[in-house]
Amino acid sequence: MQQLSNSAVGTIRKVPAVTLAFWLIKIAATTFGETAGDAVSMTMNLGYAAGTGIFAVFFLASVIAQTKTQSYHPFLYWAVIVTTTTVGTTMADFATRSMGIGYTGGSLILFIALMIVLALWHFSLGSVSVDTITTPKAEAFYWATILFSNTLGTALGDFLADTPGIGYEGGALVFGGVLVLIAAAYYFTHLSHTLLFWAAFILTRPLGATLGDILTKPYDHGGLDLSRYSSSAVIAVIMIVGILLSSKKAGNH
Repeated sequence: MQQLSNSAVGTIRKVPAVTLAFWLIKIAATTFGETAGDAVSMTMNLGYAAGTGIFAVFFLASVIAQTKTQSYHPFLYWAVIVTTTTVGTTMADFATRSMGIGYTGGSLILFIALMIVLALWHFSLGSVSVDTITTPKAEAFYWATILFSNTLGTALGDFLADTPGIGYEGGALVFGGVLVLIAAAYYFTHLSHTLLFWAAFILTRPLGATLGDILTKPYDHGGLDLSRYSSSAVIAVIMIVGILLSSKKAGNH
């Protein structure tokens, strides 16, 4: 097998191994994205457009720092993930609520956008597997896909939670159940692991969105009416502990 260049190896090692710890931290990050995003846009009353602008700045700063590094830095990597979940929350809410597109229309538009990014990635590099992130171009597609998947996940979570008779708890159970089926497919079928990875990656976002809403929404809306600030702080601590306890090295997928 042809040996990878030093830059290629460096890029590969900037992405963590996809383990159970990875998925647990990812769910915590998506839950934090919901509570923190709502804290800025709703509790602070800045609105979805201003919230999107604020979080977009943090996203751009973190993703630029991530792409310039030559090795895997766990806290920097997860900082980019968190910024995609926060900006994804406010961006999806702006599209579905402020622009009046609605949850169905917003989910459809974001799904199409995500499929376009994945198609361009596959057309340009021949694969959308995280194993093939060996160039800055591949890494750019990787982060664009994550941004759109987390934005789509927000809209999907709100769509299902708003469906009569389901609510936030029902939505969390539905998305959690689908993720269990994806895990079973990973271990017991021959379905593409790349397909299953992105399906799980997308669906952990609406799971986190519904979990965040369960924590912070008022009682009469099916939530626990907890503070968005304190909920975000507790989830952030959980994430930090998870990152500290997980591997500090990137790994194979």
